[in-house]
Amino acid sequence: MTTHDPKRLKEGMMKHQRGVSLGGLLMACFVIVVLVVFGMKIVPAVIEYYAIVKNAKAVATSSGAGATVNDVRQAFDRRAVVDGIESVRGVDLDISKDRNQIVVGFEYEKRIRLGGPVSLVIDFKGSTSAQDKGD
Repeated sequence: MTTHDPKRLKEGMMKHQRGVSLGGLLMACFVIVVLVVFGMKIVPAVIEYYAIVKNAKAVATSSGAGATVNDVRQAFDRRAVVDGIESVRGVDLDISKDRNQIVVGFEYEKRIRLGGPVSLVIDFKGSTSAQDKGD
């Protein structure tokens, strides 16, 4: 018997073969597709949150010390229209003064439909205050 016996080679190769089965590949693809679809639904809400934070900071810094609460709300509403912000309006803002600086805060809930009766609820909260930057 020679060392190059085809039957022995085939048996030896089958013992050492490694890889992903078709079922494993399909399962991995399914998980990836589900994650991508959920990401496509969640990312716009997160982008809108950062746009709200950006506009709140811009309104707080650009408004003078003599600006009224109504002036700050109107300025935010103008910026919100340009950026397409729909979750928060000027009337939803919590506006105060801290050490002669305007502080703009907000809090809202975003409900994202994932499919059928399943929804994801995200509670967003933000402020232009230096104390709230760690949240």
